[in-house]
Amino acid sequence: MSNHAESSPLAAKALYVGLVGIAITALGILVSGAQTIAMAWLVGITFWTAIAIGMLLLILIHHIFDASWSVLLRRQFEHGITAFKWLALLFLPLIVASWIAPHDVVWPWMNLAHETHGGRTVGTDILYLKKSSFLNLDMFTGMTVLFFGIWIWLSARLRKASFNQDADGNSAWTSMSRKTAAFGIPLVALSLSGAAIYWVKSLEYHWFSTMYGVWFFTNCVRGAISVGVLMTLWLYARGDYKGILNKNHLHSIGQLMLAFTVFWAYVTFSQYFLIWNANVPEETFWYNIREYGDWWYVGMFILFGHFFVPFFTLLSYRFKVTHHIIKRIAYWILATILVDICYNILPAIKDAHGNPEPFLSIQLLWAILAVISIGGICVWSYLKSFPTAKLIPIRDPRITECLTHHE
Repeated sequence: MSNHAESSPLAAKALYVGLVGIAITALGILVSGAQTIAMAWLVGITFWTAIAIGMLLLILIHHIFDASWSVLLRRQFEHGITAFKWLALLFLPLIVASWIAPHDVVWPWMNLAHETHGGRTVGTDILYLKKSSFLNLDMFTGMTVLFFGIWIWLSARLRKASFNQDADGNSAWTSMSRKTAAFGIPLVALSLSGAAIYWVKSLEYHWFSTMYGVWFFTNCVRGAISVGVLMTLWLYARGDYKGILNKNHLHSIGQLMLAFTVFWAYVTFSQYFLIWNANVPEETFWYNIREYGDWWYVGMFILFGHFFVPFFTLLSYRFKVTHHIIKRIAYWILATILVDICYNILPAIKDAHGNPEPFLSIQLLWAILAVISIGGICVWSYLKSFPTAKLIPIRDPRITECLTHHE
């Protein structure tokens, strides 16, 4: 009970950080303009929604594989996915701004009179006209509502089954979770791909990529695993997980981190190689503008920071099971995911010559503030849910295997 009580002041602090950050960000419209703030807000929403989607996916994967070692980690993810309803609410200003003129405050294709590079308008652009049945404000709004609806609904089903099993121990709840996973995984796969395409890829709607949904998926899972590391080590440090979390759990988590690091490299290289090899202007321009100015250095940081650094560190067994080292690796991966999302979103803002704004600019500071603000709300949502259930799923059929997990 005392540990639960300790969560209350932390939750209040997280909520305070979130609300103050939101207020400052809103006032930033007067300083930096609506487009700058909206794009920064999109960075924050995309970052935290990706992590929440990753948590949801890992819960579903846990159930479909009937895993044992991840039972204790699953409970923390079940608290984390309560953030979806708040993320939906925080996404609302972007939709409202898109319905109020000028419609192109974020996504240029929402305004048919928006001038594209070369003096044309969106409404006269053949590439837009061919996609207009997909890229229109009504469809965007409806699909965004549908995406969040799917994630919130699946989260509610999984939490209900898990928490009720703590009370009555009925194995029928495990069966319900497995059935939810069976149809939930394809639903989440499709919805996260749609969200990535609508929210991020369509900022530069000329661009084509068949790998984009998979790129987003890898960042979702890598972000969720990294946050999972921080959650479990936080609980261990304050005494909750002592005698529960062991080196074998951390080693298994570290193996997942390593696997998805390699998968991210495979997906990202494949996307770049296919576009470079085809050499089609509607595809290559996306990379060309990101080799301009300091964005080239950002690309190099992503290459080495997203792959080589975590890859070589996670090869070590000792690094995976040493608390302060695996914690730093988790922070590093989260930071590079944020840079990767900035790399995909912020260059969509271009000057009169069609060149992207510099990476090191006021835009980046607003994006970081948005991440902190939305993060405060997500942490508050997690801490608010934390006292509502047992620390671990005590009546899960696999809990004994989990607590005695060995390599």
